[in-house]
Amino acid sequence: MAPREIKNLSLPERLRIEIEKVAKAQKRSVNDVLAEAVGYYIDRYVKDKQWASLKRYGREKARESRIGEADVDRLIAESRNSTSR
Repeated sequence: MAPREIKNLSLPERLRIEIEKVAKAQKRSVNDVLAEAVGYYIDRYVKDKQWASLKRYGREKARESRIGEADVDRLIAESRNSTSR
C-alpha cells in the first residue's frame, strides 16, 4: 500500500453525513471513500485538461489549413471514400 499523509479536511455537514452513509453502506472507512472520490476527481480533471488541449490543437490545425465548420461533412465523406477503396 502506498504511504499516506494525514490532512485535515473541513466539509459541510450535509456532505459529511452523505460520505459517512456511503462508507457505512460499503463497509469501508470514510478515509477510503474520500481517497477514492478524490482519485476520481483528479482523473476527471486530467482527462478534461487533455481533451481541452486536443480541441485546442484541432482548432489550430484547422485554422492553419483554412478548414471551417462548413468543410467538415465534405472532408469526412472524402476520407471515408478514400479508405473504403
